[in-house]
Amino acid sequence: MIYSVRHVTIFDYEPAVRESIMEVRMQPRGEGRQRCLNFQLSVNPIANVMSYRDFMGNTVHHFNIAGSHAQVKLTAQGVVEVEARDLPFAGAAGDWNELDALVATEDHWETMLPSDNTSPTDELHKLAKEIGCERRGNLFEFLTELNQSMFQKFAYVPKSTKVDSPIDEALANRKGVCQDFAHIMIALLRGLKVPARYVSGYLFHEPKSNDRSSDGASHAWVEVLVPKLGWVGFDPTNNLLADDRHIRVAIGRDYADVPPTRGVYKGDATSELSVSVTVSPSDRPLPEELMPSVVLQPRIVPARNSARVDQRRQQQQQQQQ
Repeated sequence: MIYSVRHVTIFDYEPAVRESIMEVRMQPRGEGRQRCLNFQLSVNPIANVMSYRDFMGNTVHHFNIAGSHAQVKLTAQGVVEVEARDLPFAGAAGDWNELDALVATEDHWETMLPSDNTSPTDELHKLAKEIGCERRGNLFEFLTELNQSMFQKFAYVPKSTKVDSPIDEALANRKGVCQDFAHIMIALLRGLKVPARYVSGYLFHEPKSNDRSSDGASHAWVEVLVPKLGWVGFDPTNNLLADDRHIRVAIGRDYADVPPTRGVYKGDATSELSVSVTVSPSDRPLPEELMPSVVLQPRIVPARNSARVDQRRQQQQQQQQ
């Protein structure tokens, strides 16, 4: 399947800010069953956009807007091909002993250690005990059951958490968004010495699908290293195995490695973030630019004042708010 993706992000500032520096992770990855056939990122006000690859091989675009401005608009458009494949099954996967042997001979330490958003807590241990999250039975069947348990135990509620909410908030309330579900599942798996990583991307919502996640926003899921199968995607938000509807953009230890946008601005201003995402089969025309499906106040963290009383404030957008 070939998809056309449009991801529009607008930051509005009141009053105008004096400078913005931002990095963007919106270009789909090109590897395995997925190929990024075309990608363009436009920035308004016009800026010189540069790019590099981060430590996980994600494409990162970055730019600086030096003059006064009251808005920054980013429009990312791409064409991506994702090949269909037969979904893996339990009999094709290796077992726990083979997983341990694989981990012992390969370098997967960054996907096994706790990170800021996936550190174990008392609430996490309570959930693990409740759902029987321990090494048992067939490895692949266990992963499938864990994915289903996450789907059943947590309600999907947009805007119920924030970009920097700890996992305990979703654990205590048993609700959250795809970002929270991915972090909790990763934390559970790493506690069992299973390599797991966070995937940022998009999900194509078929008209007759029973997807729980919202259309019009980015998405997040989990990839787990499975012997004989490699990295397998699990989508706990929708109780799915990642297939040709999942478009991978970036991978990391957790969300902090792969936010769609992250930056700072100079000035004592408030900001509002609007996001609109459209994923369509390439044989259909992209609809006219839609009204933002997500509008929220980004996380604002004042930095230390400089000698000129300037402030730099951080901002980033959340997955699937």
